[in-house]
Formats: sequence, C-alpha cells, structure tokens
Amino acid sequence: QVQLVESGGGLVQPGGSLRLSCVASGDTISANLMGWYRQAPGKQRELVATITSGGGGSDYTDSVKGRFTISRDNSKNTVYLQMNSLKPEDTAVYYCNARPPFTSMVYWGKGTLVTVSS
Repeated sequence: QVQLVESGGGLVQPGGSLRLSCVASGDTISANLMGWYRQAPGKQRELVATITSGGGGSDYTDSVKGRFTISRDNSKNTVYLQMNSLKPEDTAVYYCNARPPFTSMVYWGKGTLVTVSS
C-alpha cells in the first residue's frame, strides 16, 4: 500500500512559478510509473505529466509543454512538478498518481490547490 502526500501548492501571480512535491510512504515507488493530474472547478480530472520508473522518459499534455517539468528522486521516494510561466487556466487541484508495474492498482494523493491569479 502506497500513501501519497502532495505539497507546494498556493497562490501565485500569472507568470510565476511553483514546485509541487509528492512524497510516498508505505512502499517504494522506484518501479512505479508516476504522474501528476489536475482538476479545475467544474471540469474533469486531466493528466498533466507522467514519468517512467527510472526517470528517463516523460510526457506532458500539450497545454503545459515547455512550461512544466516532471522529475523524480527515487532515493527520496518523491516526485516533483516544476511549473513555470503559470497561467490562470492552470488553476486546479493537482494530484499525484502512482501505478505499480504488473498490477491494476492505482494510488492517489489528496491533492494540493494551485491558484494562479493577480
């Protein structure tokens, strides 16, 4: 069983930056595909970025390409999302997601709120 706790959200002005962290406990996430999702008010949850177990591969939704960077430190059981050039439309609750290999299990954190507003 993996527990995920996100942090780093907050209020930021347009054009600003935030770094989200997702710390895992209960088991190692080194073999897991990890991802960040977000859900804006009144909208469905959407995939923002994923990163492979070794960190060598990542993918992003088009709207954040060139602005967001996902990374991981398996020695700290932690995944990060660096968000630059933030826009009001990035406002959402951001969730961390873990998918262990060879199972159908999916783990979610409780989310951290990011608000981009002047």
